[in-house]
Amino acid sequence: MAEVKLQAQERTEFGKGAARRVRREKQVPAVLYGHGTQPMHVSLPGHQTLLALRQANVLLSIQLPDGTEQLALPKQVQRDPIRDSIEHVDLLIVRRGEKVTVEVPLVLVGEAASETLINQDRNAVAVLAEATNIPAEITVSIDGVTVGTQILLGDLVLPEGVSLVDDPEGLVLTVAKARSEAELEAALAETAEPGAESEAAGAEGSAD
Repeated sequence: MAEVKLQAQERTEFGKGAARRVRREKQVPAVLYGHGTQPMHVSLPGHQTLLALRQANVLLSIQLPDGTEQLALPKQVQRDPIRDSIEHVDLLIVRRGEKVTVEVPLVLVGEAASETLINQDRNAVAVLAEATNIPAEITVSIDGVTVGTQILLGDLVLPEGVSLVDDPEGLVLTVAKARSEAELEAALAETAEPGAESEAAGAEGSAD
């Protein structure tokens, strides 16, 4: 995974009012911590940070005000759901060659056999990977899978150097038989019938 560089500015004021002022300047308040270091309070460029954090487990190269560089992973991101902006970011300091536990998205690829239905239980998996080589996603092939197939976490094909943290017996997906159009219509009819009967009963009661 490529590193995304972000230029940090020192932050000396704290509290809600100070954070609002930082955001008005189109910056994002952030804290860098980890490896026994004192937390560093910085601000990051708003738009660049928003774009960077759209990538899962993005590796950030934070250019500090003193000219040094610090590698970090986003640990906690506070977002404004209305404005689609970043309110605050907690960043975990990492080292090159260090292994970290992260959640990686699972992506289905391929086409299952006809008349099948894929029931996906897991959308992500916890793995151990080098901080500088975290996979963006892990693919799960459903090409040609048939009714009754189960795929477990232990069945996943992981990239080299990446190991599973989750229980290998954990269920990723199952393959069931898809309902025919006639079966769907019959199921809808059965669902609708009790309601229709209660409406009819209510109408009779009103008439009395």
